Amino acid sequence: MAHVHTMPGARAMPAAQRTAEVEAAARVADPAPLGLAAFALTTFVLSVANAGLIGASSIQVVLGLALFYGGLAQLLAGMWEFRNGNTFGATAFSSYGAFWLSFAAFSFWFAPGLEAADRAGATGTFLLAWGIFTAYMWIASLRHAPSVMIVFLLLTVTFFVLSASDFAASEPLRRLGGYLGIATAFAAWYASAAAVIDEAFGRPLLPR
Repeated sequence: MAHVHTMPGARAMPAAQRTAEVEAAARVADPAPLGLAAFALTTFVLSVANAGLIGASSIQVVLGLALFYGGLAQLLAGMWEFRNGNTFGATAFSSYGAFWLSFAAFSFWFAPGLEAADRAGATGTFLLAWGIFTAYMWIASLRHAPSVMIVFLLLTVTFFVLSASDFAASEPLRRLGGYLGIATAFAAWYASAAAVIDEAFGRPLLPR
């Protein structure tokens, strides 16, 4: 039988240390700050347009963000959250990444083909369904950091207000939804910034 020789004085690595090193090698960075930042920036630009702070045609700039930052980057963050075993984060980031991708697809390819009378109802239903989803995600967020809970609370209200604005063809409600979306974006930016800054300095600096 062959014998395994070790260097003189070498010691076998303890099992706990080996396990810790394997886990460290397999661990990925926290994807939540990326997902929150992607959501925040895309939501901010769309909401500025909804609030009437920039021209309505400026919404075109949102579509590129919806495809690549709000959409693709969030979807990737969701996949990494699956890798981390975080069901809440995986569901949230994957879903809102898909939201932005579907929003871009609807705006590019499907909305122009709808009858004018049907377009508002289709958009209102789309936003209503996302409001329902966000409402139960808000309930789950109560078990997470307050900053995250605030994001989901504001987003729930934003979706319902924007949905109502489409069903009622109400410009004041659309503008209100825009301002609520801006508040949602800043809340998400804060949650992202807190995670990034705390990790960079190695200690908690911003309350979450």
